[in-house]
Amino acid sequence: MTRIAMWSGPRNVSTALMRSFGARPDTVVVDEPLYAHYLAATGIDHPGKAEILASQPTDFRRVAATLTGPLPDGADVYYQKHMTHHLLPGMDRDWIGRLDNAFLIRDPAHVVASYAKVRDEPTLADLGFTQQAEIFRSFGGPVVDSADLLRDPHGVLTKLCAALGIPFDEAMLSWPPGRRDTDGVWAPYWYASVEASTGFAPYEDRPAEVPDTLQGLVDQALPYYAELAAHKL
Repeated sequence: MTRIAMWSGPRNVSTALMRSFGARPDTVVVDEPLYAHYLAATGIDHPGKAEILASQPTDFRRVAATLTGPLPDGADVYYQKHMTHHLLPGMDRDWIGRLDNAFLIRDPAHVVASYAKVRDEPTLADLGFTQQAEIFRSFGGPVVDSADLLRDPHGVLTKLCAALGIPFDEAMLSWPPGRRDTDGVWAPYWYASVEASTGFAPYEDRPAEVPDTLQGLVDQALPYYAELAAHKL
């Protein structure tokens, strides 16, 4: 039995990667299980906030007990899509060591450029780079760069599965379009593109258009990204 905690920042291909693992017949997935705790603890306003708070426990301890407990539905693999910024200061981290941790990273320039389209003034904490580095330093695990994943899904997923001790499955390369029962209740606000997808989108090699006012944020994030990128598959 394998419990995979995939730690990603926002504005990445994390939902597509969840689709990929969800296409495996031996796998069940959970979508951002710490989201309600994050919203309750911070008071931040997100689209669908009331629905999110009603859909998940707001106590991270209850969530952690489920994530480290028996695998649901007799599955062999339990894939957990996590946002690193949901891991708030003061939260116990010991339970993370009971998971098979992995990391999905993206060039900060592209993260900031994408995030800036939906929020004017993101902070380093919003982007999760420092939290991602903290988890990696404490627990380690395979690192995947989203650009590499989009360039070569078969090759990168094969390496990732090997690093996690599970066999690669060709089913991970494609999936039917549409919404899933396992998608978070926030899906109507964010998942239009992945709901239309049937596989990983082709990689687009183009420079990120970062607003001048946010270049400093990219510079702050780069050392954390580089730290993990040095270990990528």
